[in-house]
Amino acid sequence: MGLKDKIKNSEKIKGLVHWMLVPKNQARPRGWVRWFVNPFYHKKGKGATICRRTRMDVLPWNTFELGSNSTIEDFSTINNGVGAVKIGNRTRIGLGNTIIGPVTIGDDVRLAQNIVLSGLNHNYEDVTQPIHAQGVSTATIVVEAETWIGANCVVVAGVTIGKHCIIAGGSVVTKDIPPYSVAVGNPARVVKSYNQGTGEWEKVAKKSLVAV
Repeated sequence: MGLKDKIKNSEKIKGLVHWMLVPKNQARPRGWVRWFVNPFYHKKGKGATICRRTRMDVLPWNTFELGSNSTIEDFSTINNGVGAVKIGNRTRIGLGNTIIGPVTIGDDVRLAQNIVLSGLNHNYEDVTQPIHAQGVSTATIVVEAETWIGANCVVVAGVTIGKHCIIAGGSVVTKDIPPYSVAVGNPARVVKSYNQGTGEWEKVAKKSLVAV
């Protein structure tokens, strides 16, 4: 049995290792993990930038990848504690974004300001326990290439936003958005889509609006 399996199969060892990596009741890893462990586990492409005031709550037991020539702006938070965070090439994560894995973001994506992408939900079904003690469930968020997400949007766990989409500012995306769509509102709905045949962006008739 390998070291990783021994840690996983022993609650005492797993608890000790977790304490060594992260202070109790905190999400941010200890300084020695950020400085001496994460650089060897996580991938940062050529020309990629993580601004100084970004909060990186990333740990070695899940993947973190930032593609070439991509940027994470100040005051954003990246958390891979319960799922991988993968960001493609030439992508910009704007000011004050929160990304909680599992989240996969493609190439040439733009996230504006104060956006939340959270791939986790808190379990709540057991009424004999407080919600915070019931753990979490996860479902991967996927943002495909060339998409632009406006300021103050929320994208919930399990949603896929297709290639070359526009998500209007303030939208709450609760279901999948097809590629080449414009979506607005809470919950977000598709109001325009690209017609490959005509080469035009066309309004979606009210009767055929795709609720998302």
